[in-house]
Amino acid sequence: MTDAPVTPARLAVTGATGALGGAVARELAAEGVPLRLVVRDASRAPALPGAEVAVASYSDGAAAEEALRGIDVLFMVSAAEAVDRLDQHRTFVDAAARAGVGHVVYTSFQGAGPDSVFTLGRDHGATEQHLLASGMGTTFLRDSFYLDSLVEFVDEHGVLRGPAGEGRVAGVARADVAAVAAAVLRAPEQHRGAVLDVTGGEALTLAEVAARIGAATGRPTTYAPETVEEAYASRQRWQPEPWQADAWVSTYTAIAAGEVAAVSTTVRDLTGRAPRRLEDVLAG
Repeated sequence: MTDAPVTPARLAVTGATGALGGAVARELAAEGVPLRLVVRDASRAPALPGAEVAVASYSDGAAAEEALRGIDVLFMVSAAEAVDRLDQHRTFVDAAARAGVGHVVYTSFQGAGPDSVFTLGRDHGATEQHLLASGMGTTFLRDSFYLDSLVEFVDEHGVLRGPAGEGRVAGVARADVAAVAAAVLRAPEQHRGAVLDVTGGEALTLAEVAARIGAATGRPTTYAPETVEEAYASRQRWQPEPWQADAWVSTYTAIAAGEVAAVSTTVRDLTGRAPRRLEDVLAG
């Protein structure tokens, strides 16, 4: 008697119109993995071989439930920052459970939990708890701050400013997060129940980040420490909502508190190569 062939898991990917979900979808599709892309706007969905498109937003539970029917494993990219993001996540998780999804791979944040200094890390922690209570299997990818974003924090004067003190951040390239996610989705059962910190290979102070950006780009770049009060004041020119200002400032206070300083081996373990460095991200 021969063993029956194993039926591949049916995969759905959210965020395929964005940088992270799009990179994961492209990598898997290029390998011939059939996918369902769950997007808000079908006209923006990438045309990928073997991929079908379903339309739903995280906040539309009925549409999400329909879009996820027949799916075994869901790659859930966290929603765009918004005051109601946690509510959106909960609605979507509930829809996935009703649709019969068996396993959710969720992009969380390093240090996620109710006591996170980074305010959005609290939302990620609450989403993790909702997923655990759903009865579905889970894999949490707890990404550090993206190196790609740290570069964007430099202002028009070449200054990276914030209340990070001498804290360190083990920033990770978005491309490495995508590679880790794709590796997990190729063999989801091997990672069921895992909580994986996804970081770069080194932890840098923001003064070191600024110096290395300057050296790589040839543009003078410096780090200007601020107090928390100064940080809120300097960001008022953008007129952020209170929750957004809290998120922006706590990006830096989380670094100061050491919440994102730990370096993991996840990228190397799952991809077989060293994480990209800040210079690699700047080189494109």
